[in-house]
Amino acid sequence: MAAAYFAAGWGFVISATFTVAIVEREPALAGQGPLAWALVGLAAMPAVFVWDRVARRLGDMRALLLAFGLQTAAIVLPALSGSLWAALMGALGYGATFIGIVSLTLALVGRRSPANPGKAMARLTLSYGAAQIIAPAVAGAMAQASGSFRGTLWLTAAVMAAGMAVLATLPVEPVPDAA
Repeated sequence: MAAAYFAAGWGFVISATFTVAIVEREPALAGQGPLAWALVGLAAMPAVFVWDRVARRLGDMRALLLAFGLQTAAIVLPALSGSLWAALMGALGYGATFIGIVSLTLALVGRRSPANPGKAMARLTLSYGAAQIIAPAVAGAMAQASGSFRGTLWLTAAVMAAGMAVLATLPVEPVPDAA
């Protein structure tokens, strides 16, 4: 879980740190950064409630894998296209998933570590925090060297995909009854 949560922290911090810069760096999108950031916030507001419902329907691990997949897609969109649509859909996807990933992960690890959930959550938080220190330094250096965030976005998508791969190796709990 710590490796997967490191990946989640990487995906979170790159989008949180660079969403506006990625949008503003595209000449055709100059001035649209605040709109993208507003969409992140609007999508994040109901996210915990939505992901809780998804987890009740699919199970925690499946919901978490889905959230990782959607966030990865949101990261890739602006790498594939410099259009306003791609930037705004990426912002919406990021906003709709990042806090869901956090809440799903912490709830899952809390249930899987009933004897001391705080200790397990603290370890996860360390891995998430380490990613938040490392990723912006790497991303900034890559963007400065290349003049673009595309390579950073592809690297971030690869880190998220690796996190998904790690998650996929963990046991999946039975889906709760939809009663």
